[in-house]
Amino acid sequence: MPARDGATTDTSAAVSPGPGAIRSRLIDRHDLVAALDRAARKRVTIISAPAGSGKTSLLRAWADRPHQDRRIAFMSVRPAQHDAQLFWLAVLGAIRDATGGSAPPPPAPGFNGQAMVNKVRSELAEFGGPSVLIIDDLHELSSAEANEQLTDLLTSLPPDTHAVLATRRDTQLRLHQLRLAGELAEIRAGQLRFTQDETRRLLTAAGIMLPDPVVATLHQRTEGWAAGLRLAALSLAGNAYPERFVAEFSGSDRTVAEYLMAEMLDRQPLEVRRLLLRTSLLDRVNGELADLLTGATGSERILLDLEDANAFVVSLDPARTWFRYHHMFSGLLRLELRRTVPADVPELHRLAARWFADHADTTDAIRHLQAAGEWTEAAGLLTDHAVSLTLDGQAGTVAALLRSFPAGTGEASPGLALVHAVADLDQLHLDQADAHLDVARAYSATTPPDRQFRLRMAIASLDLLSARLRGHFDAVFEQVGSLPSPAAGQSNADVALGRDLRTVALLNLGVTEAWSLRLADSERHLLEGAALAREIGRPYLEVACLAHLGFAATGDSYARARRHCQDAIALAARHGWDTEPVIAPALATLAGILIGTGEFDDGERWLDRARRSAPSAGEPGIQLLIHLISAILPAARGQYREALAEFLAAGQVQSLMVGQHALTSRVVAWTIATQARLGHVEQARAALDAVDDRLAASGEIRNAAAIVRLAEQDPAGARRELESVLDGSAPVNPYLTLIEAHLLDALACRDLGDERAARAAVERALHLAERDRLILPFAMTGAWELLSALPLQGTAHAALVTDILDAIRGDGAGPAAAPEPADQLSPSELRVLRYLPTNLTRPEIAGELSVSLNTVNTHLRRVYAKLGATDRSSAVQRGRELRLLSSGRT
Repeated sequence: MPARDGATTDTSAAVSPGPGAIRSRLIDRHDLVAALDRAARKRVTIISAPAGSGKTSLLRAWADRPHQDRRIAFMSVRPAQHDAQLFWLAVLGAIRDATGGSAPPPPAPGFNGQAMVNKVRSELAEFGGPSVLIIDDLHELSSAEANEQLTDLLTSLPPDTHAVLATRRDTQLRLHQLRLAGELAEIRAGQLRFTQDETRRLLTAAGIMLPDPVVATLHQRTEGWAAGLRLAALSLAGNAYPERFVAEFSGSDRTVAEYLMAEMLDRQPLEVRRLLLRTSLLDRVNGELADLLTGATGSERILLDLEDANAFVVSLDPARTWFRYHHMFSGLLRLELRRTVPADVPELHRLAARWFADHADTTDAIRHLQAAGEWTEAAGLLTDHAVSLTLDGQAGTVAALLRSFPAGTGEASPGLALVHAVADLDQLHLDQADAHLDVARAYSATTPPDRQFRLRMAIASLDLLSARLRGHFDAVFEQVGSLPSPAAGQSNADVALGRDLRTVALLNLGVTEAWSLRLADSERHLLEGAALAREIGRPYLEVACLAHLGFAATGDSYARARRHCQDAIALAARHGWDTEPVIAPALATLAGILIGTGEFDDGERWLDRARRSAPSAGEPGIQLLIHLISAILPAARGQYREALAEFLAAGQVQSLMVGQHALTSRVVAWTIATQARLGHVEQARAALDAVDDRLAASGEIRNAAAIVRLAEQDPAGARRELESVLDGSAPVNPYLTLIEAHLLDALACRDLGDERAARAAVERALHLAERDRLILPFAMTGAWELLSALPLQGTAHAALVTDILDAIRGDGAGPAAAPEPADQLSPSELRVLRYLPTNLTRPEIAGELSVSLNTVNTHLRRVYAKLGATDRSSAVQRGRELRLLSSGRT
């Protein structure tokens, strides 16, 4: 249930006698609560009314009733909420508070809005009965993205879930379908106004007895406005001439409120009045900060007393250390502060800014500096922290702070160009970002030494990110030497900022090296970045580094790459980021590994997760990877039309990149190969002829040329195309290309009638594929048919052959004619035998095969018996003697 909130006890108010006392208590407004009960029978209720109308008090009175038959999640939108992610994390936190669940994940720069909406919807559905999501102060949400996502949630709430929204003005939500369906209820200002009878009960509860005509006048003058009545009750406490007081004010809500505010403040002790006025410019306040702004001590005690008295003050945390004022109340206090001591306002903002800066609350510090007119200092602070704020998921806040500077500030504070670049990169406005980085670069040469390191490191980090997002990989490597080293005597804050930026730089460098197939360097830099991120407490950057580490390891070991992907996905899940864009590279790479090893169905599931987590307009390198893997799956299944569409989409992504992705040769080659396999031989030949000379020399393109030759019924020409691949003179991507070349050579030899050469070529392909149990090349080339058609009794890779045929045909058939005792070992026993030369334990083998430990033990007993072995070592030796296992791992 929500914490009690005295900030808007608009339903009623009462004051204890005696001047200076601020005290109120609630009265029951049964009719209004009943109206909300009726509204709650529909899917969504909107309470829309001006400040001080009693919206929050109604919500809390309704939610706090005993014997509720529904679970309630209550949250208030923070003032000036520009970031969709922070809004949704607060919603998720409210839901988990209601269920006693874990804290929501920390904010991060990458944000998958649809995935978050799905998560919120799912957790609401798990309430297991009637539930209500209450969102107060919705007018504070200025993110168009969040409003669109909220519309999605509200129009598809789980059964038995109701939403109540409170706002001062009409929302940006598009709920016309709910309205047409009769599932939208609305409560407006007129329904919230106090009746004359409620006005009398409010005053009576406060111990204020007035004649009926005076009560009627008070009700008429305030028009039943809840805040006005409450302020009147506070001002009437102990007033010797209540009838004259009521008769002296009239006018609009604002006029009434200002008059009553002045009256109420005049009756407070000096220390209370000073605290209320001088802290009113804060969105939230604690005792220490209030002491600073008032120049006194004991502020926390006053704040606690005010909350206990329900005097427009509410605590924000269970420990009651942070407080805020009712929004309307704080607005009126600020008006009074500017009216009475306008000269003090800028200095109060300066004091608040320095306190927030000292306590690592950069956003509030910048806001108060801006409010004080300290534009240069605000610009410097924002420049220093823009990258870190973005890493904290506050990109929208950075953009809003940037918009708050007056025109021309950039000329006086050219460092703001860096902030513009951060905001541009977040929105993928790469040309604008580069232009702003050029301005920042020129400015950095003129900065004082104490700021130069931070600025240069930030520029270098953003240059790397821009080049990576453009696919301008050569530019990234040109930037590596520009990463500055910390200067001696730097402050701890400078060092911390520098480490943030260095981690970002290592991430961008490692990713670019991976996309350029500099895999060893990529793995080294990504591991260094992950370690540094872990050390400085940046889990998002750690996950980002680890998410790309799997791809970096594919050139050396699929097994190690698979472990890297699984570790990254597990870490992301612990932080609640398992559906966020940050983990898409690991999801896609794992899908590719599974498809590569013939686990097509599992690969497809991981691929679907990768597609859902990666935004369609995201980083081109990741988009290319996902399209490529989305193509090889149908290609392996013989669904060439679907494969061609994805290969062409990958090519379209590549065309938008400045440089060439390492997978480009594979995309182009497999596009041509798929065209040939579809019978579009002339189109494939034309595409092959259009490839530039540098790319044409690659092993992937030579393989594609061989496939075109085979389609043209020219097997001898196909073998000639493969010569440079097979003799090692053609540059190739990892060994997948070489396996493919041997298989194509085998097909060409078969067509030429050279069965012996075909068998030898297949055996070489099996030998290379054995290390990682690669099945994909056999499926994509169609060479798997050779495993049945050719007499392979002498193969040393019987277990792998069984796996290939099982994966592609799905019938569990082994080789056509296997030697003794291969025909005695079942396919499942052959699979277990293949793992015996490894260092994997029996439980780990069970995990790899997705079977139980008991199953592995049963297979091993049978393998030992059939091979006449007594232990694992003798079983391996006997398997090699019978050529069931290769003689060694390569």
